Amino acid sequence: MGSNIFLEEKKVVLQRVFLLSVPQGIGSPSVYHAVIVIFLEFFAWGLLTAPTLMVLHETFPKHTFLMNGLIQGVKGLLSFLSAPLIGALSDVWGRKSFLLLTVFFTCAPIPLMKISPWWYFAVISVSGVFAVTFSVVFAYVADITQEHERSMAYGLVSATFAASLVTSPAIGAYLGRVYGDSLVVVLATAIALLDICFILVAVPESLPEKMRPASWGAPISWEQADPFASLKKVGQDSIVLLICITVFLSYLPEAGQYSSFFLYLRQIMGFSSESVAAFIAVLGILSIIAQTIVLSLLMRSIGNKNTILLGLGFQILQLAWYGFGSEPWMMWAAGAVAAMSSITFPAVSALVSRTADADQQGVVQGMITGIRGLCNGLGPALYGFIFYIFHVELNELPVPESPSGGTNSIIPGPPFLFGACSVLLALLVALFIPEHTNLTVRSSNWKKHCGSHGHPHSPQAPGEAKEPLLQDTNV
Repeated sequence: MGSNIFLEEKKVVLQRVFLLSVPQGIGSPSVYHAVIVIFLEFFAWGLLTAPTLMVLHETFPKHTFLMNGLIQGVKGLLSFLSAPLIGALSDVWGRKSFLLLTVFFTCAPIPLMKISPWWYFAVISVSGVFAVTFSVVFAYVADITQEHERSMAYGLVSATFAASLVTSPAIGAYLGRVYGDSLVVVLATAIALLDICFILVAVPESLPEKMRPASWGAPISWEQADPFASLKKVGQDSIVLLICITVFLSYLPEAGQYSSFFLYLRQIMGFSSESVAAFIAVLGILSIIAQTIVLSLLMRSIGNKNTILLGLGFQILQLAWYGFGSEPWMMWAAGAVAAMSSITFPAVSALVSRTADADQQGVVQGMITGIRGLCNGLGPALYGFIFYIFHVELNELPVPESPSGGTNSIIPGPPFLFGACSVLLALLVALFIPEHTNLTVRSSNWKKHCGSHGHPHSPQAPGEAKEPLLQDTNV
C-alpha cells in the first residue's frame, strides 16, 4: 500500500519537473500554432519531391516500383498501427510533447538523402511509427475549439496542408535544377529544424492544466490503443458495412496511386521535374475547388448519395485514363478528372454525419478513418507488386529522349486498371446505400474508452463529424 502511494507521488513529482522543463510557448493555444506546424513539415517534404524520385531510381535501378511500394507500404502500416496509441498517450502526456516527437521522427530521414540513400529509405519506412502528425494536430485543435468551430478549424489545417504541397515541389524542382539537389536537402533540413524549434519554443500546450495531473498516471486501455478496435464493429450494421466496403474498395487504389504516380510520371511518361511539380500544383488547386465549390453545388442539387456515385464514376474514368494513357497530355487531362474524383470521401463523411445519431458519430467515422489508414499500408504495396508482376521496370521502359515522352506499351499502367476495377465494385456496392437511414452501432464500450478529451475519435455533434481527410502517409 505504502509503495503504491510512493509511486503515485513520484509520478506527480516527475510530471511537475517535466512541465517546468518544457517551454510553455508563446501566447494562448490557437489553431494558427497547428497550422504553422503542418505547413513547415509538409513544405519541407514537398521540396524533396523531385530529388526523392531521382534518388529512388538510382538506389533501386531494378524493381524500382516494387521497392517504392514496399517502403511506402511498411510506413503506412506502421502509421495505422501506432496512430491510436499515440493519440491515447497524448491524452495523458499532452499534445506538445507528441507534436515534437512526431515532427522530429517524421523529418529525421531528410538529411540522410545525401548521406546514405539506403539509410534514407530505411528510416522512412521505420518513421511510419511516428508519421501521425495529423492525428496529434487534430487532437490539438479539438482541445482549443468549440464544436461549432471545429469544422472550420479542420478545414483551415487541411487547406494549409494543400497549400504547402501546391508550392513546395515547384520550388524544390527549380532550386535543384539551378543549384543542385544538395541545396534542396539542406533547405528542407533547415525548415524541418525550424518546425521543431517552433514547437519547442512557441507552441503552448493545449491540454488543460487541470487535466494533466489527474491523467498523468492514468492507465491506457488496450481497446483505446487497438488499431483494429474500430474495424471490429464494421459488421454490426448492414448500412455501415456497405459504406465501409465502398471506402475500402475506392481508397485502396487511391492510396497506391499516391505512392507511385509521381515516380510513374517522371520515369515512365517522361515528365521533367518541373512538369511533375506543375502537375502537383494544378491538381492541388483543382482538388481544393472541387472539394469546396463543386461539392457544395452537387450536394444541394443532386443529393448526397448521387454525389458519391458521381465521384466514384470520375475516379473510374481517371484511373482507366491513367492505365491506358501513353502520352503526357493524357496524364494532364486525366488529372483534371482526378480532381473531380476527390469529392467522394467528403461526400461519404457528410452522409455519415447526416444519418448517424450524435452518439454514433465517433464510432462510424472511426471505422472509416481506420479503413483509410489500413489502405495507406496495403495500397502502395499492392501497386508495387502489380507493377512488378507486369514487368513494368525502369530498365525496360527507360525515360524517352523525345520531349513529348510517352510509351509504346499497350497498357502502360496495369495497376491503374486494377484500381479502376476495384472502384467499379465500390460503385456497385454504393448503389445499395440508402440516401437516408439511421446508422446504429453498439458503441458503449467505444465511448467509454474513447470519450477522453480531444481524442480524434470522440463523438461529435451532427454536422461536426469531419475526420481528418488527409493522411500523413499520402506524402
